[in-house]
Amino acid sequence: MPEVEFVRRVQGRFPQGSDGRPAWSMVELKRGIAASAPLVPGIVAFGLLYGMMARQVGFSPWEAWAMSLIVHAGSAQFVAVGMWDSAGAMAIILATLVINLRHLLMGASIAPYLRGLSPKWKAFLALWMSDETYALAIADYRQGRGSHWYFWGANLSTYVAWTTSGLLGALLGAAIPDPSRYGLDLVFPLAFLGLLAAFVQDRIDLAVALAAGGLALLAAFLLPGNWYIIVAGLLGSGLGLLLERGGDGCKRS
Repeated sequence: MPEVEFVRRVQGRFPQGSDGRPAWSMVELKRGIAASAPLVPGIVAFGLLYGMMARQVGFSPWEAWAMSLIVHAGSAQFVAVGMWDSAGAMAIILATLVINLRHLLMGASIAPYLRGLSPKWKAFLALWMSDETYALAIADYRQGRGSHWYFWGANLSTYVAWTTSGLLGALLGAAIPDPSRYGLDLVFPLAFLGLLAAFVQDRIDLAVALAAGGLALLAAFLLPGNWYIIVAGLLGSGLGLLLERGGDGCKRS
């Protein structure tokens, strides 16, 4: 079976455990793939939209697909496509860098759960980490069930969905001249709201979520480009840290 052959290849490429058995778990890998399955329809819709927009600015289907394979960052790819006809290469690079600075925050927050993994494993997980897989992985780690194979399973599933749908969207080309008419531009924001709901477990989480949303809206009006994402993320994280420390102080007193 193809799945068995895939497992054998994976088994041969990753280190052995202290007992001589492969240091991996197919159960965890499958669990990560299954956990990301509800997100796949939204990712596919978003990928189709990206592919169609890429064709509209002059990308060939294979160029659009190559960007998805190499970059694997939906928001950055949309910004790059949107700026393609009106900005130079350096402006596009800086804009996408600013947008993806949030990965510093995500990486820093999940790093404590990856202690003990080799640098190669950490780099491997970081390479394919997306907003969705980060949300799934950190939620699972916080519940005491997380593992790097679960994390990779989620990464693998979303990567395949994103790159495949991007190619299909590019092949469709100009068949849908205005995707927003069909509400496809709302798919990803609604998917992220669903992910956010899993994190709101107490009043502090709710306060931070509402504050970060409010800060993002305010900063979007006051700041150019996509700096509002970084500003809201940093200030929201700082607020969460202050509230958590305040709560701990009250408990100790």
